[in-house]
Amino acid sequence: MAQMAKGKVIYNHSMSDNMSDQPVPPPPLPQEPITEFHIGEEFGTGRRNLPPAGIVLICLAVVALIVGIFAFKGRAKPQGAGSIDFVAEAEVPGQNMLLTAITFTLRNTAEKPMWIHTLKARLTTADGNTFDDDAASAVDLDRYFQAFPALKESSEPPLSPESKLLAGTEQRGTIIVGFKVNKEAFDQRKSLTVTIQPYDQALPVILK
Repeated sequence: MAQMAKGKVIYNHSMSDNMSDQPVPPPPLPQEPITEFHIGEEFGTGRRNLPPAGIVLICLAVVALIVGIFAFKGRAKPQGAGSIDFVAEAEVPGQNMLLTAITFTLRNTAEKPMWIHTLKARLTTADGNTFDDDAASAVDLDRYFQAFPALKESSEPPLSPESKLLAGTEQRGTIIVGFKVNKEAFDQRKSLTVTIQPYDQALPVILK
């Protein structure tokens, strides 16, 4: 507003200054359309996200079958096979003990040589008791044969620890073990086995 003072026009800028200091509000933003959001349909059930239950079960069955096949093929297997061919026994007088000469055939079924680590025999009697013994040293077999000639029947050269079988070959051999039983209990036995543990192999070769 203008005022008259001594012939001069004086403008009052206070009102205009106050108006310029006030911020001008921004223009209103255009409103977007409101989209309805149904949380129950999105998260309340898996029907909208998961395939049908039948397909899921079929997929699980196929995966289980594949895993089973790989587990079966990858399981550890013995490196050899064979059989017990002949058994001769002789009682040790006054000791309730029976010496047994076991002649067997061992085959190396693997594609690499087999090195024998240990040889053991197990006797299971008719009442279920078990008796185990390590094979006698190969250098002692002749001494046993001289003392107990019955052990030499159908015997083969001794097969001992550190023996080597080439891949795909077989070898016959004899071991001598002793069991704390009499001849009657031995003759009525339930089973007699020879366990051969090769080097670098988890499972032994068991001959019956």
